Amino acid sequence: MAQRRMFSKEITTSDLFVEMPSSSRLLYYDLGMEADDEGFIGNARMLSRAYGASSDDLKLLATKGFIIMFPNGVTVVKDWNLNNKIRKDRQKPTIYTEEKSLLTLDSKGSYLINNQMSAVCQPIDNQMSAQDRIGKESLGKESIGYNVEENFIFPDYLSEKTIESIKKGNPKNFNFRIPIAYLNQVTGKNFQFVEKSMNLIKARLKDGFVLDDFKKVIDIKFNEWSNTDMAKYIRPETLFGNKFDGYLNQMALPSKQGSQEYCDDLPF
Repeated sequence: MAQRRMFSKEITTSDLFVEMPSSSRLLYYDLGMEADDEGFIGNARMLSRAYGASSDDLKLLATKGFIIMFPNGVTVVKDWNLNNKIRKDRQKPTIYTEEKSLLTLDSKGSYLINNQMSAVCQPIDNQMSAQDRIGKESLGKESIGYNVEENFIFPDYLSEKTIESIKKGNPKNFNFRIPIAYLNQVTGKNFQFVEKSMNLIKARLKDGFVLDDFKKVIDIKFNEWSNTDMAKYIRPETLFGNKFDGYLNQMALPSKQGSQEYCDDLPF
């Protein structure tokens, strides 16, 4: 079996992927490293526990369509062939031939469930089955025919009030609204989900940042700037602009120290 694994940015930088909790994203990488040369894993539940992930992380990966789980526990990474290109002469065939026979490949090489599968594989723990979502979602795009409001997993650092404020808008834009909503939660302000702020968030996500990075930047700058003359700059256009990476990687300072030095390098 090959000892190296790869992951396509087409998958790992898609909106569908980055909106998941970090624990679910990490589990996807762990499963990718443990899969055989054709993307199959025989003990995904055990591995998820061994790597410190929860059963919800595994369910979320299945619900979002990043993995396909069979009733007997065998699991396959749906986009395995997009991630990995293994030479045929070096590829060790999977031992899960029966499960593989229930799958087909689309034009990109992603595993799809064939007609035989629909009668064999039922939704796991009442989650939406992979068959239900094939053709309804595409990676890197917002959901089509998918009720995000019912299935979206909100970060646990958001209060119920904050979550309700997010749900009042377009359900397809939850991941773009979360940083603004969390900023309101921390500061007590009422920044709106305006296009200018949303575009900044979309740009940072496209750069490869994730939602947890926005939380970290907000926490760092609020701790540093609140109760100082810099407090007026705790706003989306400053925090989520082209200095985002610098804010993310700076050392957090007690708020009393302020940051006049950093102020001189602000984008305004």
